[in-house]
Amino acid sequence: MITIKNASKTYVNKVKVLNNVDLNIEAGEFISIVGQSGAGKTTLVKVLIGEERLDGGQVIVGDWDITKITGREVPFLRRQIGVIFQDFKLLPKKTLAENVAFALEVSGGSSAKINKIVPSVMKIVGLEDKKNRYPDEVSGGEKQRAAIARALVHQPKILLADEPTGNLDAINANEIIDLLLRINKFGTTVILVTHNKEIVNHLKHRVITMEHGRIISDQENGKYLL
Repeated sequence: MITIKNASKTYVNKVKVLNNVDLNIEAGEFISIVGQSGAGKTTLVKVLIGEERLDGGQVIVGDWDITKITGREVPFLRRQIGVIFQDFKLLPKKTLAENVAFALEVSGGSSAKINKIVPSVMKIVGLEDKKNRYPDEVSGGEKQRAAIARALVHQPKILLADEPTGNLDAINANEIIDLLLRINKFGTTVILVTHNKEIVNHLKHRVITMEHGRIISDQENGKYLL
């Protein structure tokens, strides 16, 4: 599903944020990527969604070499990779359902498609009864559920969750992780980037540990080492 070969990235201040990273992720896996701030996790995420370019190496998603992806191609990549962020990124003047629908509208989805898909993904995340509420009328966990619904509208093969529980209490965090596990069981590859030691250790899935731009550990049924 994802192959990263010899990936290198250096910023203008000469800091090497990715240092010859090699990584293979199989279709249907649930993996956690962990590491201290500055380990290279965020840069790796940005490379995978076409927001950053490598200085050297190669990134292949499916059969697509995205190493030199063009700006015109990025929207097509984002339909294969759904992304969830720590700060939700919901539009405050749109309801939860309208936020989810907006992801389809901007890609030219028809009204018929929107009317079919939005109720379906709202049900998957358990928000069918709150679809008409605005972001400031729901909890942080419900905002993140709406963000997950938005990420699912294109039926992505990969779901990339970048610190999705960072702004949530323990109960809501666990509910979001349970939801990601259910989505993974549908066959979606899930990549979780997190600092949450308890969540990683509870998952008992593959754990990739990064430090100073390198992968220093790759464990099946792994634990948070740092």
